[in-house]
Amino acid sequence: QVQLVESGGGLVQAGGSLRLLCAGSGRIFSLYGVGWFRQAPGKEREFVAAISRSGGRISYADSVKGRFTISRDNAENTVYLQMNSLKPEDTAVYYCAAVFSPSDTVLTGTGEYIHWGQGTQVTVSS
Repeated sequence: QVQLVESGGGLVQAGGSLRLLCAGSGRIFSLYGVGWFRQAPGKEREFVAAISRSGGRISYADSVKGRFTISRDNAENTVYLQMNSLKPEDTAVYYCAAVFSPSDTVLTGTGEYIHWGQGTQVTVSS
């Protein structure tokens, strides 16, 4: 079992930046692929970005490409989501998720992840 704790959310004006952190504990975090997802009120949870266990493979949703950057520091058991040029439509609860990965693949489906954090609120004002 791996435990995940997100932090770094908050209120920011459109065009601003935030950096989210996902801290993992309980298992060898470097063996887990990690994804970021978000859920806005009244909408389904959607994929944002994902990173393979080594950090060598990355995927982004089209809506955040060029604005968000996912990275990880396995020595610190932490995955980051740098969010720049934020828009009001980025407002949502952001969740990180992890799954044990036998190979260095990147997973983008909500149902592919086993372990989830509690979420952190990101609010972008216009």
